[in-house]
Amino acid sequence: MQTTPDRLAIEFICMLGMPPVEFIRLTREVGVAAIGLAPQPITANPHGYPAWSLLEDKALVRETKAALADTGVRVALGEGFLVRDEMDLSTFAPMLDLFADLGAPVVNAVSMAASPLTFGTFARMAGERGLRTTVEFLPLMPPASFAEALAYVDTCGADNAQVLVDAMHFFRGGSTLGELAAADPAKIGHVQICDVPMPAATDDYGLEAREERLAPGAGNLPLADFVKALPPEITIGLEVPEMAKARAGIAPADRLAPVIAAARKLLAET
Repeated sequence: MQTTPDRLAIEFICMLGMPPVEFIRLTREVGVAAIGLAPQPITANPHGYPAWSLLEDKALVRETKAALADTGVRVALGEGFLVRDEMDLSTFAPMLDLFADLGAPVVNAVSMAASPLTFGTFARMAGERGLRTTVEFLPLMPPASFAEALAYVDTCGADNAQVLVDAMHFFRGGSTLGELAAADPAKIGHVQICDVPMPAATDDYGLEAREERLAPGAGNLPLADFVKALPPEITIGLEVPEMAKARAGIAPADRLAPVIAAARKLLAET
């Protein structure tokens, strides 16, 4: 089994609904040491996995913790948080407790046009559990760029707030490598990489992001320069869902293999 750099992770969206214990064991089998995880599936389910929820199934939580301990795989990121103004943020308490229990260092939220102060309240809730918090920016909603996201966390009032940098959203939103290189490394909490064509080959941005990203090197993003501009120890998660391949019957390990190989090559060269 090859060993990848400790900074490499596999994001849960790559697995298209795979239950967590199976996901953890597959991650170890392919030589990766970290995962991003959500409390339940949020994507399509082309492989027909049974429904599961880490929020509702305490036995599954115990099995997940045992699989993490057995394999040495760690949870690098907790996902599934959509933050809106005027919502009851206390409803996130069980999810935050879950990720703290699973040992995640950081949780990621997408701001549904929420004010920085709302996000700050959420971040402080996470901080009470020893968690850092990232906001994910994307062109579909504010914050829509890297610069906007940095300003967002600066004004949210929480000292554990950082930015998640997703390569697709970064470049499609017009952010620049100069901005990335000039940023305070402490403001960047997690990174996700994939490749995509530039310009976009489809008008459905959300569908492309959820279902059909490309392995590093298969699109047009300057990923080598992107990685060079990142903090050197930052975790880099592979976010490459490939729905068409899954629907064609290609097994998860076989889909992941070329993506991981491309990422290993990229990291070795930067």
